[in-house]
Amino acid sequence: MEYLGIDLSCAMGSLRNGEFPEKDCLLPLISKLLGYILVAASITVKLPQIMKIVHHKSVRGLSVVAFELEVVGYTISLAYCLHKGLPFSAFGEMAFLLIQALILVACIYYYSQPVPMTTWFRALLYCAVAPTVLAGQINPTLFDALYASQHAIFLFARLPQIWKNFRNKSTGELSFLTFFMNFAGSIVRVFTSIQENAPVSILTGFALGVFTNGTILSQILMYQKAAAAKEKKAN
Repeated sequence: MEYLGIDLSCAMGSLRNGEFPEKDCLLPLISKLLGYILVAASITVKLPQIMKIVHHKSVRGLSVVAFELEVVGYTISLAYCLHKGLPFSAFGEMAFLLIQALILVACIYYYSQPVPMTTWFRALLYCAVAPTVLAGQINPTLFDALYASQHAIFLFARLPQIWKNFRNKSTGELSFLTFFMNFAGSIVRVFTSIQENAPVSILTGFALGVFTNGTILSQILMYQKAAAAKEKKAN
């Protein structure tokens, strides 16, 4: 009995016999279910951030380079997972996150007028290279090197934003809900990657996501609380 790659025979057999499924039977099932839930939830992860920017017509406190690097990281990660033939439940959210990240960067460009020529150059370079990477039409050794570098890309995609938050003692227009979902999603992906026996390189990337997203999430909580206390004191 299998639906969407989820084998239910083990769990259903135990339940029919009036027994609770064993750990070896239950954990893979939970992993698959969490994977699909995460893929479904990823459709809305970046919408709070996009809506906040559009509503306030401001990108105050947001690092343009950080979000650009995030797009590059998602592109490489999606291409690598497709190339390795991993099940859709193990990486499907990357496709939805990439689409939303592209929309988010477009919003940042729109509300950051005038956009410098160097920024347009980076955007055009991405548009020229991304289709080739996603199609896997590059040397396998280079592909592996690209994926290895995407951990550093995701790390450096967060570091400029973390530093900007620390320097300004403010998180500007960053969305708490978006980063909370990023943080929770990274934790779930660590678990599902272990259960799916994903390569260590993929597991490392999600572990870094837990750390960096957790750091930004804590900054949002800390600086918003400090700002609220300061405003209350002023009143």
